[in-house]
Amino acid sequence: MTKYPQRSAALSALPTHYAEPLTANDIKLLDSPVSSIVQQVHARTITPQDVLQAYAKQSLLAHVETNCLTEIMISQAENEWAQKESCNLDGPLAGMPVSLKDTVGVEGYDACIGYSRWVGKKVESDSPLVRLLKDAGAVPFVKTNIPITLLSFESTNSVFGRTANPYNPSFTPGGSSSGESALLALGGSRIGIGTDVAGSVRIPAHYAGVYAVKASVGRFPGKAGNLTSMPGQEGVAPVYSPMARTLEDLEVFWRAVVGMRPWEYDYSVLEMPWKEADLAGKKLRWGVMWDDGVVRPSPACRRALEMVVEALQRNGHSVVPISPPSPKEGLLIASQLLLADGNKTASLPLSRTEPTDPGMSQSDLILSLPRFIKRIYAMYLRHIKRDPLSAELVEVWHEKTVKEYYALVSRRERYRREWWEWWNRGVGQEEGGERFDFVLTVPNALPAVKHGGMRDGWKGCGYTFLFNLLDYTAGVLPITYVDRSLDKLSPCESRNGIEASAYKMYDADEMHGLPVGVQVVGRRLEEEKVLAGMRVVEQVVRMERGREGRVFELLKPWERALGGTM
Repeated sequence: MTKYPQRSAALSALPTHYAEPLTANDIKLLDSPVSSIVQQVHARTITPQDVLQAYAKQSLLAHVETNCLTEIMISQAENEWAQKESCNLDGPLAGMPVSLKDTVGVEGYDACIGYSRWVGKKVESDSPLVRLLKDAGAVPFVKTNIPITLLSFESTNSVFGRTANPYNPSFTPGGSSSGESALLALGGSRIGIGTDVAGSVRIPAHYAGVYAVKASVGRFPGKAGNLTSMPGQEGVAPVYSPMARTLEDLEVFWRAVVGMRPWEYDYSVLEMPWKEADLAGKKLRWGVMWDDGVVRPSPACRRALEMVVEALQRNGHSVVPISPPSPKEGLLIASQLLLADGNKTASLPLSRTEPTDPGMSQSDLILSLPRFIKRIYAMYLRHIKRDPLSAELVEVWHEKTVKEYYALVSRRERYRREWWEWWNRGVGQEEGGERFDFVLTVPNALPAVKHGGMRDGWKGCGYTFLFNLLDYTAGVLPITYVDRSLDKLSPCESRNGIEASAYKMYDADEMHGLPVGVQVVGRRLEEEKVLAGMRVVEQVVRMERGREGRVFELLKPWERALGGTM
């Protein structure tokens, strides 16, 4: 069952003022950071309805451009949640509209996450996360699109359709928090909620030019009362995490949510108050992972990382290449844990005629093959194609017994300990053996790919998936854009089938102008420190503006509409 008619009806039923052009005041609000809007609501110089009107108008324009919205909650937000009787006008998020990934449970609305069988199953009560947001004065107003099963770096499902990248409609905005990234990039929201189990807030941030920090388990609310495609999957634990239009907004949102004592709303949240991390003026130690050994970064993604490394070095920071415990081993462990059930749980809600994600269809095909056929195929890959990595993945890609699952969890814990010991040892004698503060790497080997690209690229997720397995805090921020003159691919031999499949999709000419980000990684439960590290990166890159290529700037579509003038 599709929700196109219901969504169209909800859009048509909105008051006519949401269809009117943006006013000068609307544009002023859209250009204002979260902190400014909250201060003005506190001072009673603007109302939550003023703010809602601006963001609702722009979210509808973003939806026309990208098909990013699922549930339209604007009328209820206007008539109830933004009213002074309901909205906490003195809260840390007073009057601020917040967009929500379709998985988030809001009373009276579906959270079908693209499954046609779940259409019409309205959530009976707000999740603890939504209650916290409302208590903080925030105003939920729209929900955003996802890929079916949530296990993809793109976005399409038969219920809501496909979401496009704001920079090029032929490309995906990432996944699975895809609607969020598209909406944020186009200014239809400033702060939103996504989830991440293998990169699902970081890849959309990278693909669409927005900001995100993947939380460690237990730091951000969301486990309770929300929907998922894989209930009970804890081998690589999923986490709810915030996304934002700017780094400043992301910091303000994190601080506000933790300041609301989320452990009093959601049983799974650790009682861990916010602790400021001030890195201003400090000379930090950065370890750079240039290559995960599976898919080497594309020229565009490597150049973005080089821009950051060179800017940090010119500003007195210590930056050294690192050789951590094998990222390939991490990919082998994480991929088996995530689909230890043979992908049965995520596939169970699919109707017989409902198409799954292109990447998941490839995964399911391999999972369904008899073991003896997989062994023969693995022999071919290993001895004829000389591709031992792909051979090993094929051999282990099957539904696990309980005994096999326990062994994988034990293997995960040994791997986590290896990383812990490695980080504690420091980066080497040239740095005096001191521990580094952050790991820098790419979010993905490629920029955004074309729709359907996960058919070839579904296994190329190691740069983000690794840090879910480790449960490390990891953030992504935009740095530059693909440049057809700087980022052409030189002929090179692929090291394995995963790399070969990924590079089939890379084309600097077609990708020209797409955003490119970097990933800043801290250790477990270091959200404040990672945000501070991202701030350092952004500052040094902007100081070096124009030296290595065009530095990222926010999309402001309302300026396009006004002919580039305000």
